[in-house]
Amino acid sequence: MNQESFGTSRDNQAVTVYTIENSRGMRVRVTDYGAALVSIIVPDQNGTMQDVLLGYDNVTGYENNTCYFGAVIGRNGNRIADAKITINGIPYQLDANDNENNLHSGFHGVDKKIWNVTEQTGQAITLSCTSKDREQGFPGTMDIKVRYLVTDENALEIHYQAVSDQDTVANFTNHSYFNLSGHASGDILGHELTLAASHFTPVIDAKAIPTGEIASVAGTPMDFTSAKTIGRDIEADDIQLTYGGGYDHNFVLDHSAGGAFSFMAQAYAPDTGIEMRAYTDCPGVQLYTGNMITPQTGKQGAAYDKRQGFCLESQYHPNAVNEPNFKSPLIKAGEVYTSKTSYQFGVR
Repeated sequence: MNQESFGTSRDNQAVTVYTIENSRGMRVRVTDYGAALVSIIVPDQNGTMQDVLLGYDNVTGYENNTCYFGAVIGRNGNRIADAKITINGIPYQLDANDNENNLHSGFHGVDKKIWNVTEQTGQAITLSCTSKDREQGFPGTMDIKVRYLVTDENALEIHYQAVSDQDTVANFTNHSYFNLSGHASGDILGHELTLAASHFTPVIDAKAIPTGEIASVAGTPMDFTSAKTIGRDIEADDIQLTYGGGYDHNFVLDHSAGGAFSFMAQAYAPDTGIEMRAYTDCPGVQLYTGNMITPQTGKQGAAYDKRQGFCLESQYHPNAVNEPNFKSPLIKAGEVYTSKTSYQFGVR
């Protein structure tokens, strides 16, 4: 395991970046700031190593980052309507950091913490942190672990574990932005994408809270049940795309009724030949096409802009804590939450 300085945080704490890798040359860089994924480096069809993740060169970039590049999101990914939840009849006011809603847990989620490295090998690293009672408004002190493992099959496995001393919300995800043509290569509109989702959760308006309906994708621009380019329908005259400024929607995975670990999505970049297959045990996945990335400088001076990365955020459905039609993300005091998502890379 290689480690090196990643700079000093605003509060004068040393931040480190770690590299894990397999015998085939796949390398993943992880920082203890936000337990964020900084790089995923895999071979393309010519054997050239490509970094397929948007990110920054040091901790200052992540502290200033408003896009959540590579971050672990918790204790609740995505949006909660009106930043309010009720658990056991008790109302809780959460951080309202997205209009009047709660987005990705609030102003200072676990993506802004410096995590502790508790275990490390050449191919894996485990990081931990604690979210205190009423941080961002959520009840319960929660101990959280995330483990990253690079397998010999060129997969990056992400294992989440959390336990709280009170009933609370547990819905973790990773907010990596992928560009399988290389992080500095421009937009991702030519990527081909397939989602194992014949339904999605339409949103009420541009504030992106679902209506509660589980709607068929058939005959809509949301249909990725067969491979198509991300850009094919992204500018279609469709109210859902208008609300999101492109794709920023939760898809209901076809396996979600059973909750088994199974296929979630497949993406492919024709110019590099890199293919990514994703798997999860979560009921949903948020497809976000980087519609709100503003012009900025990323790793090695790369110029990032709108739609130059896409996210596949495995999750419970947005606002599930308040929506009886969705599977609940609540856990009981002392109950151990676990979840697993995997991104596997290859070439065609």
